[in-house]
Amino acid sequence: MGIKEIQEEIVDEFSMFEDWMQRYEYMIELGKSLPLIDEKYKIDGNIIKGCQSKVWVHAELEGDKLVFTADSDAIITKGIIAILIRVFSNQKPQDIIDADTEFIDEIGLKEHLSPTRANGLVSMVKQLKMYAIAYQTQLN
Repeated sequence: MGIKEIQEEIVDEFSMFEDWMQRYEYMIELGKSLPLIDEKYKIDGNIIKGCQSKVWVHAELEGDKLVFTADSDAIITKGIIAILIRVFSNQKPQDIIDADTEFIDEIGLKEHLSPTRANGLVSMVKQLKMYAIAYQTQLN
């Protein structure tokens, strides 16, 4: 499934909830289902800068697709990174680089986060795209 289709799926899922408490609960559930990062990748070099809580992300190229694993020490943040990994993991680096992130606005995520979490969200997206740029350079 492509990035756009996954984003549309997420927008549909979030539209089923009546209020933001239900959406937060759903994000927490998504965080619990996150494929966990191997403990050996929980190092300072894999921490996303700009997040209030700790978020570790590891990227690996499998064939021509980038696979992300992550973890966070905060449950809401873990849900946010779970959503981003669902969108960007198992995709080609160039597709990740080219992808827009309008779905984040469509589900209203940024406006319902505290300013520090919203900044963290932007930092997470930026970091995932930086990994994609680095791996795309290797592929060329």
